[in-house]
Amino acid sequence: MTKDYDAVIIGAGVIGASVAFELTKRGWRTLNIDRNGTAGYGSTSASCAIIRVHYSTFDGCALAYEGYHYWKDWETHIGFKDEKGLSKFVECGAMIYKTELNKNLKIIMQRADELTIPYEVWDANFIKEKLSISDVHTYAPVKLPNDVDFGKNDGNLMNGAVFFPTAGFVNDPQLSAHNLQRAAENKGGKFLFNKSVQDIMKEGGRARGVVLTDGSEITSQVVINVAGPHSMKVNQMADVEKSMNIKTRALKVEVSHVPSPQNFDYEKSGFVVSDGDIGCYSRPVTGNNILIGSEDPECDDRIFVDPDNWDANFTEQWKTQVLRQAQRYPNLPISSNVKGVVSLYDVSDDWIPIYDKSDLPGFYMAIGSSGNQYKNAPVAGVMMADLIEACEGGHNHDKDPLGVNLKYINREINLGFYSRNRVINSESSMSVLG
Repeated sequence: MTKDYDAVIIGAGVIGASVAFELTKRGWRTLNIDRNGTAGYGSTSASCAIIRVHYSTFDGCALAYEGYHYWKDWETHIGFKDEKGLSKFVECGAMIYKTELNKNLKIIMQRADELTIPYEVWDANFIKEKLSISDVHTYAPVKLPNDVDFGKNDGNLMNGAVFFPTAGFVNDPQLSAHNLQRAAENKGGKFLFNKSVQDIMKEGGRARGVVLTDGSEITSQVVINVAGPHSMKVNQMADVEKSMNIKTRALKVEVSHVPSPQNFDYEKSGFVVSDGDIGCYSRPVTGNNILIGSEDPECDDRIFVDPDNWDANFTEQWKTQVLRQAQRYPNLPISSNVKGVVSLYDVSDDWIPIYDKSDLPGFYMAIGSSGNQYKNAPVAGVMMADLIEACEGGHNHDKDPLGVNLKYINREINLGFYSRNRVINSESSMSVLG
């Protein structure tokens, strides 16, 4: 049976649900379609859900600082009582170690100054005071555990760090997507779960809906690809991928969970840490545990996969991350009991997302989240709604990129920064932090 909507949104992760919420607030009749059983059960549920405000690019930094304010006032943003409760933002702060690789954070601090984002500069001794379990010597370059020099510091102390108090993590990322689902439904939005799209319908030279794997057709004014690791395949269905300068792929990612060192309450006293010296990031986890992820150092293999056919088991990468973290926290318990998450990231060529139209009228994309866009989901929904309404109203976004006002920080960013046709951004760190 054919049903007609204003917008069909492929995906119901945190960004897909956010797009639905913003469009429904503007009167659009939306339908989210997701292969999973409820909102946020894909990459969102596996997200480290780190909320940080530091980026090497101005636009990335501005967007993240804007996003922070949405999470800070999540209850007001949602404006609806979810029967499961609301996700909570734990504002523990984030510390980034200064390294030669990140140019001692000069650019990061410059971006923060431009946007009046508060931060503190810590020396090695103060880091040790704030995080007593830390060895603050340098171990770079990042190595594999089988390297003969692995675990050997060079006797020098780290150059210090920058601490951002306006940072932390969301305690339940899947719940945040459910919050957005319920908020969208409250405005009339619909969600269809346990269904997959097999084709994009076209009519009159534009997208006109989707065909499901069971043969059902759903027509719509626009189609929005927010399919996460499957975004590449959806773009291929629409026949828009070949003309894009920036493309996306599914990347296998492993995150480790280990207990805090004895006699230290990491859950209470820890914070988000980005440590390029050892190639890891970390944050507290409920139960006095530490989450450890990789910052994708050059010595590590990147495993790109078919999102419909991949090995979801842990590899040696899990142990590698834990051993690297043990350089910084020498008393870190190391166990053969593997705990954590194996999932997929939707990674763009320069690890910066694509928030854009396509060469097919009526077909839009919020893809290439690269593991770092969870924090921007609320504002991404606003930007996509602005973009869609502008383009459907006749605006030529390719020739005249849309400017989007960020209401909390009172800045405007050029949405062309996230274009599918941009050149690879040399300012990108080409890595992930949550």
